[in-house]
Amino acid sequence: MTIPAAAAIADAMPARALFVKCVVWDLDNTLWDGILLEDAAVTLRPAMARLVRIFDERGILQSVASRGDHDLAMKILNGLGLREYFLLPHVRWGAKSQSIRDVAESLRLGLDAFAFVDDDPAERAEVAAACPEVWCIAAEDLAALAESPRLLPPASENAPVRRQMYLQEEQRRHAEEAFAGPQEEFLATLQMRLTIEPAAPRDLRRVEELIIRTHQLNSTGYSYTYDELARLCDSPAHLVLIASLEDRFGGYGRIGLAVVDCDRQTWTIKLLLMSCRVIARGIGSIMMTDIMQRARARVVRLRAEFLPSDRNRLMYVAFKCAGFRETAKVRHALILEHDLSRIPPYPAYVTLESRQGIGA
Repeated sequence: MTIPAAAAIADAMPARALFVKCVVWDLDNTLWDGILLEDAAVTLRPAMARLVRIFDERGILQSVASRGDHDLAMKILNGLGLREYFLLPHVRWGAKSQSIRDVAESLRLGLDAFAFVDDDPAERAEVAAACPEVWCIAAEDLAALAESPRLLPPASENAPVRRQMYLQEEQRRHAEEAFAGPQEEFLATLQMRLTIEPAAPRDLRRVEELIIRTHQLNSTGYSYTYDELARLCDSPAHLVLIASLEDRFGGYGRIGLAVVDCDRQTWTIKLLLMSCRVIARGIGSIMMTDIMQRARARVVRLRAEFLPSDRNRLMYVAFKCAGFRETAKVRHALILEHDLSRIPPYPAYVTLESRQGIGA
């Protein structure tokens, strides 16, 4: 097998997503040797099984887009001890690009965070044409590409349990679909407990990962390294807040971050981001309210920088709904300000613990 050159790897990668968040596998002649519906038996490729486990340990989600009989494929995966690794597997006769789109919608991930592995050039071409954001990888190249930067996300405390967290999210989704009442009443049944507190040294790797991985609910896209975050956490002129959420199904982990410049007269939110997994829970607005409460207690003005992109429109809407208004534009960044005269109340469906920090 020829190892692709680094330049070739870079050329094959979509430009936007830094790290792959989900690898979607073909089965026949990719995960195993043979065609399930044609051959008497199929044989697992040990190297591919090893990569499935490695990606899982790295916190990369995995799914299936393959052709054939779904129930039979799941039976074989169970027998091979691999079924548990694949979320929302699609084994059917339609276009594989549609299967990938369906997985992306269910996981609430952008297509540019996906890689697709298949032995068949025609199948890869179909996906590449329909979903150009997806990184299509030939099965024979995957082992060489497994150590490429996009398949090596930063180490995170959430990595070993990320798959389990998505399974819990699937339970929440089913519970929501079965609930007949208003949305706010359903949210109350989740018994959510939100903690907003200053980031501690143990949080910084996860904070760094949140910055790298979160694009949709991200106010500016500003990047901070681990060392920069450590200095900000120690600075009396800054506030670095991290939000954690849990409910009756389990923990979401650390799902929100705010970096605030705090001078004597004005606080400026330099970065506010939320995991897409809590997009429907109103957590971004709650975190804004918490920062407003802290700023009003210190009798300072509150501003926020917002850098528009093609993916963070929802964050802008959240600022506007919370009462921020545009006051200026500095280069490409909008300056938003809240007069703190009317701060939205905390919703009754969340139990909030807000812990103070240096800036607060």
